[in-house]
Amino acid sequence: MKIIADENIPCVEKAFSTLGDVTLVSGRELQAGQVRDADVLLVRSVTRVGAELLEGSRVRFVGSATIGFDHVDLDYLKTHNIGFSTAPGSNAVSAAEYVVSALLALSERQQFKLADKTIGIIGYGNVGSRVCRKLGVLGVQCLVNDPPLQEQGGVQEFVGLDEILGTDIITLHVPLTHTGRYPTFHLIDEAFMKRLRPHTILVNTARGAAVDNRALERLLEGRPDLSVVLDVWEDEPAIDIALLQKVVLGTPHIAGYSLDGKMRGTEMVYRAVCAHFGLAGPWQAADDLPAGQSLDLAASADTDPDACLRRVVFHAYDIRLDDRRLRELLGLEPAERAGYFDRLRKEYPLRREFSETTLRLGRPHAALRPVFEGLGFKVLCGD
Repeated sequence: MKIIADENIPCVEKAFSTLGDVTLVSGRELQAGQVRDADVLLVRSVTRVGAELLEGSRVRFVGSATIGFDHVDLDYLKTHNIGFSTAPGSNAVSAAEYVVSALLALSERQQFKLADKTIGIIGYGNVGSRVCRKLGVLGVQCLVNDPPLQEQGGVQEFVGLDEILGTDIITLHVPLTHTGRYPTFHLIDEAFMKRLRPHTILVNTARGAAVDNRALERLLEGRPDLSVVLDVWEDEPAIDIALLQKVVLGTPHIAGYSLDGKMRGTEMVYRAVCAHFGLAGPWQAADDLPAGQSLDLAASADTDPDACLRRVVFHAYDIRLDDRRLRELLGLEPAERAGYFDRLRKEYPLRREFSETTLRLGRPHAALRPVFEGLGFKVLCGD
């Protein structure tokens, strides 16, 4: 079996070499000639998969180690009897942790308490539901909007976009769709933005085009009271430099880039390939994940709950570091910027999910144990 794989999928060569011959390629530069005699194609969201890439090839299965599939022509795959799988939910934990880190960074910078805020969550799938649970642990009142899910019924109470506009913080966790009853392309458009309350915080970790970036850049010209956090951008990797200069936190599409999430995605696609071809694959992600880390608060004299919370979360993942790295793009020549954006993703530093940090708490911090455990940390309590 010949397997063509994006070189940025972690452990892809080690995992899939148990099934066949693996050739690594640049996903953004992949050409039809490179996949013509492949049996399996493994991609990420940077590769457009459809007739232009696959016509005339012998590809029988496409796997995308991502949660989304807007980069794949599903009708073409179905028509040509080509198997397909994504990795739904693989990076949901780390994307939710990204939102927690972002809001804690802003609460410190702008001197507010998260528990005093209301948040509107647009999209209540794998990521949005986790954001709701984690922020609920921090005492934040969460309102949820998800019309497709609402139509399916369930116990969750949903609200309309008018109610979402009444919250202090709005965060997007939707797929990118252009058709259907509830398209999300430019869901946050100029009309929506003009209705944002003063001092609203807007966070987008979903897809760049869920927000009209040009309208947002124009809006921010006259609305310095708004705080925008963007991890995803229209026209990646050639992002809007003027918009980057106006957002309070900007990162290079890495919200879900914990090693745990990426490895989980690799394993999910690996299992899908094995199932499609009737193979018994021996590889599992756990064998290639490093040991976790620890943080000892027992000896710390600082018992301020907010300070302790920020210290722990930033120890596990500090969004401010990713923001600083992306802003170095501003000092580059225009022709170098897109390559730098991609390089930040390719050379992303090791990041583990909260669950891979073990906290040791002293007696003064014991009351924080339910909060840290609710966020996903492992907790040990001592004297």
